[in-house]
Amino acid sequence: MLRLRQPFPAHWLLAILLWGVPGCAGEHATISAEQRDMLEAIRESVRQTADYTGKSRLSDAVMQQMGTVPRHEFVPQQQRARAYLNTPLGIGYEQTISQPLIVALMTDLLEPEPGDVMLEVGTGSGYQAAVLSGLVGTLYSIEIIPELASRAEADLKRLGYDNVVVKAGDGYLGWPEHAPFDGIIVTAAAQEIPPPLLAQLKPGAKLVIPVETGVGYQELLVVEKAADGSVSSRSVLPVRFVPLTGER
Repeated sequence: MLRLRQPFPAHWLLAILLWGVPGCAGEHATISAEQRDMLEAIRESVRQTADYTGKSRLSDAVMQQMGTVPRHEFVPQQQRARAYLNTPLGIGYEQTISQPLIVALMTDLLEPEPGDVMLEVGTGSGYQAAVLSGLVGTLYSIEIIPELASRAEADLKRLGYDNVVVKAGDGYLGWPEHAPFDGIIVTAAAQEIPPPLLAQLKPGAKLVIPVETGVGYQELLVVEKAADGSVSSRSVLPVRFVPLTGER
């Protein structure tokens, strides 16, 4: 078994994150073979990166939700044949739908609970929102590109994700009207941890965000706000996201 140790070459990480293996025939009988393959690819990638992330498996609730959400509904028609590969895909406007592994990992790191009110910055295709929808009470999601916001909102409503509220706007500023949040997820790489998001995070809650750490380098961070308002963070994994745009 390949075991990763820090630091490691970037091409090793890429190979692992794109690694897919056949699914188990007796598992998830109600979903497609492509979805089973995707779930097994996620599991294998999580096992292979455990030395780095500290996680050898993701929660059953997160994995069940990953198997439930129809990823093909959130990608352009010409990409649907590749919808369940463990890889990011273009969705137009120079944006991407994140690879399933990253969606699952970020969701798991948030530790969502039924009844939580959470914020997503960067709606994109709506796929991450759909995954979170089944794990929380209400999700507020902000997308800076109006056309993507409209499309994601329509797709989420069409597919029955009625507890997701989408708006076009600058996610860097958060959504103070609905704060404080039980968790915040950011799906684009920031140059820093946005102070408005920290201010809108409940004590004890987590912010999961990719942050630029140097030219060409990004790290996925888990940021936690303590009861006294102090903030701590830890790095989980090197990643590659489109940049977070908006106010600085």
